[in-house]
Amino acid sequence: KVKDPETGEEKWEPKGNSSEAPIVVASRKIGLDENLSKDYRRVLEIPFSSSRKMMLTVSDVSGRDTLCTGGMALPTGTSLLSVCKGAPNFILEYCTEQLMEDGSSRTMSEADKKEVLDVVDHYSTKALRVLAIAVRTFEGMPFDMNDEDLSTDQKFEAC
Repeated sequence: KVKDPETGEEKWEPKGNSSEAPIVVASRKIGLDENLSKDYRRVLEIPFSSSRKMMLTVSDVSGRDTLCTGGMALPTGTSLLSVCKGAPNFILEYCTEQLMEDGSSRTMSEADKKEVLDVVDHYSTKALRVLAIAVRTFEGMPFDMNDEDLSTDQKFEAC
């Protein structure tokens, strides 16, 4: 947050590129702080691919009950959190649950997915770019990190 020099009000100021800045601002609003990379050690990163239309990171969340104060509950035994961001229509294909405002989750129906895509279409008609973010928890990495025969796509699919 920064103080507006004209009004004196605190406001959110984005940092980073046009794709990252809204995500950073949203994460600050839900209670994640600037030390995120120190608090959640990154275990794996799969860069954005134009064919896949998504990117993925896996971070160590061992010993936590929630992602952040008041945030998403982490199931008992969770040690890893995968975060996938990208084109909403591609991300939604893989989604089976949705995170609610209170941090709980519920099943995501086809009607829910259509509702999300309708909102995406609404913003897209205004020439606004929309990204989706999906998460998944794991007790352990779903593949052998030392397996050199696994392709990037196979690792992505496993997460």
